[in-house]
Amino acid sequence: MPIKTFELISTDAKRFSKLGERFPQLRVDQNTTITSLTAVSDAEARIDFRYTVNYSGMGMINIEGRIIWEGEAKPLADQFSQKKGIPNDVFNQILGAIFTNCLPTAVILARDLQLPPPIPPPPQMQQQGAKSPPAHGSKDKHRSMEVA
Repeated sequence: MPIKTFELISTDAKRFSKLGERFPQLRVDQNTTITSLTAVSDAEARIDFRYTVNYSGMGMINIEGRIIWEGEAKPLADQFSQKKGIPNDVFNQILGAIFTNCLPTAVILARDLQLPPPIPPPPQMQQQGAKSPPAHGSKDKHRSMEVA
């Protein structure tokens, strides 16, 4: 794996709404931005990023960090400075590392601020007007999991 190190630099979380205030259509948007990419040596690049969760007027979470990436750093840094982009295979590895490390931190910060967790609810809870699951012991043939 070409990611050598991952570090968080700062976290900032705020709740804008009053406790108990409800939003009928709350949108939770997540965004990841690579703020800078510089070649440290021929074989290492430093990638600074910002991971943001925005709760449409209810609150926000910002996490900033740094990744040291191993590989052909000079061409990667040149491409980023010229086109503000990086190859998809490198971007997917970086994005995966950011989500793997930042999402648990964002979930804990959201819990502390009493905001919804920045992860989607299970598919059955997303459906409008979905029936509640049958009670334990019912004879519903569509249940896929058995609880002992």
